[in-house]
Amino acid sequence: MAHVKKNDEVIVLTGKYAEKRGKVLEVDRKKNRVTVDGVNIVKRHMKARPPRFPQGTIVEKALPIHISNVMLVCPKCGKPTRPAVMIDSDKARHRVCRKCREEF
Repeated sequence: MAHVKKNDEVIVLTGKYAEKRGKVLEVDRKKNRVTVDGVNIVKRHMKARPPRFPQGTIVEKALPIHISNVMLVCPKCGKPTRPAVMIDSDKARHRVCRKCREEF
């Protein structure tokens, strides 16, 4: 079970965007990278290609950062936490906040 999944809210721990919160847009498990909304934004110059880009344009997009540089934020208490894994009676695994015991 991964510590972050798509649509989780995370906080960035290091780098230029440290302490910025955002929603996970994409997770790449093979490369251990996550794309977070509003973090690691770059500008790409797009060549004119009608009909999508009739004149050419500059597009801003979020590039992935390493998964170890983000920490999950609990939706209930709003604090960054490393999730605990609880196993229920049906042998199903659930991520749980270590601080308030709320399930993600």
